[in-house]
Amino acid sequence: MSARPAHAMLEACRDGYTVSSDPTRLDVQAIHAYLIRSYWAAGIPREVVERSLRGSLCFGLYDARGAQVGFARVVTDGATFAYLCDVYVLESEQGRGLGTWLLQTALGHPSLQGLRRFMLGTRDAHGLYTRFGFTALNAPGRMMEILRPHIYQPATP
Repeated sequence: MSARPAHAMLEACRDGYTVSSDPTRLDVQAIHAYLIRSYWAAGIPREVVERSLRGSLCFGLYDARGAQVGFARVVTDGATFAYLCDVYVLESEQGRGLGTWLLQTALGHPSLQGLRRFMLGTRDAHGLYTRFGFTALNAPGRMMEILRPHIYQPATP
């Protein structure tokens, strides 16, 4: 069996912003800075972020100067399953439809077409994701998880 094929590069531009799946454009420092203050990855070590980027199909959102102002990551086998995660748009850039556009672009990537299951987890953005067809689990009794919510937090003495 051969190694997993590389994902096709995708780039879209709109109103001075760019969404790109080029991994060389990702600003790891900016991504880490956002994730460490997020509710889902608070305290995540930079080296874990770097490893997650290498194993995922990533989409950076960039302003006209090329600064990274948003991000989305998809963990996928490229054949049957994908998990959307780490989606954000900086607060200073919100209210312009950029999150919707980022998701439209990411979900339209050729490597993500024809998958049987596409999942995500969210605490507060259900309205956004339902516009793309996401629903509550069809059969929650079938799904199981190992959840370690405090894995990035330092141990208390």
